[in-house]
Parts: sequence; C-alpha cells; structure tokens
Amino acid sequence: MEEPQRVRSHTVTTTASSFAENFSTSSSSFAYDREFLRTLPGLLIVAEIGLWFNGSAFVLYLSAAVVDASSVSPERDSHNFNSWAASSFFAFLVTICYAGNTYFSFVAWRSRTVQ
Repeated sequence: MEEPQRVRSHTVTTTASSFAENFSTSSSSFAYDREFLRTLPGLLIVAEIGLWFNGSAFVLYLSAAVVDASSVSPERDSHNFNSWAASSFFAFLVTICYAGNTYFSFVAWRSRTVQ
C-alpha cells in the first residue's frame, strides 16, 4: 500500500519568543523578563558575567598581593614584619581562590556553549 503524497504549502509561518518581544526598537526602556533567564541565551549571559567578574577579581587581587608582598621588609619590630607577612600570605591565598573560581566558571561556561 502506497501512501498519498502530501501537498506542500509555499507559505512560511514564523513565531517570536517571549524575550525577543521585549527588545523592540520602539521601546525606550528594557523590560525585565524572568523567563529570559531560564533560556539558554539567558544562562549564557549570566555565566559570562560571573566569568568576567571572577577573572577581574583575580587580576585585581593578584596585583594587590604582589604590592603587599613587595612592601614587606624586615625591621627591628618583629610584630610589624609578622603582620605584613601574614597579610601577604592571606592575599595570595585569596588570589588562589579567585583563580580557581575563575577556572571553574570558565569550565562551566564552555560546557554550556553550543559547539
């Protein structure tokens, strides 16, 4: 038994998503769309913001840790030296934490990207 062939229509039907309607050129302000954050493009934007925040925090903390470590000088007052050494240690510890967070944000961002 052969099935009859369907007649193809020459018309095209398009639809618009909920977040695309809010970005029209006639609108003077952007409307907040909670549903946009649940879509793939919304998740990617949030992930990129987190990646750039962690990356910039890593660079800033690294520069602060280097400046802090370079300002440590041995003096007669051992309390002052110990305080500066401890602050340098914890500055590098925070820098390592932000570096790890940046790496994991990058891995999460790459895993969501359409290849």
